[in-house]
Amino acid sequence: MKRIASVILPLFFILLTANAQKATAILKGGVNLANVTITEGGRIDDAKTLTSFQVGIIGDINLADFIALQPGLLVTGKGSKTQSGDPSDLNYFKATTNPIYIEIPLNLVFKAPLGSDTKFFAGAGPYLAVGIAGKNKTEGKIFGAAFASEKNIEWSDDDPTTLDNDEGAGFGIMKRFDYGLNGTAGIETKNIVLSANYGLGLAKLQSGSNSSEDEKNKHRVLSFTIGFKL
Repeated sequence: MKRIASVILPLFFILLTANAQKATAILKGGVNLANVTITEGGRIDDAKTLTSFQVGIIGDINLADFIALQPGLLVTGKGSKTQSGDPSDLNYFKATTNPIYIEIPLNLVFKAPLGSDTKFFAGAGPYLAVGIAGKNKTEGKIFGAAFASEKNIEWSDDDPTTLDNDEGAGFGIMKRFDYGLNGTAGIETKNIVLSANYGLGLAKLQSGSNSSEDEKNKHRVLSFTIGFKL
């Protein structure tokens, strides 16, 4: 993890400060609608969508009048929930997994003018994320008797720079590193950026050896954000 951060973080700031006259920093935040796939084909169960958040900074480096490179550094919540019954029922169960990641996206964005100070933009690119925190929560009732628990998420010590990426693997432990593709589209004005974003996770969530039971579980995150140009 330290080796990854020592490479990526300096690269982020180099990109952001390169050709400073053409670069802008955008402070952004918003809501995440997070979920986890339930089939090999990537299908999700809408009922398991979990509301979370994201906040961070995005660089906007103009490569031409209509194209920009946008590296980012975000704190973002992912995960999903499962619920059976309602809190008023005699038997009820709800489980929530809400991991928090530091995520580094790198998008290539195309822009089209809509007015003197307004542009439409759309783009895509890869992302790398590192798990830093999170909670597993359960609550419910069995024949009217209530129960609840809350535990910190356990992360494996997998290191993507080694051949063995299952260090510290075990049942109930999540892989620390996530990666995938993301897309973004929205409207920007002179001072404000409104965007919709989608994260398509490609890494399975559970640590340990591959199996048909857990290979299908990958992050899916739809987010809506507002940004302010600094």
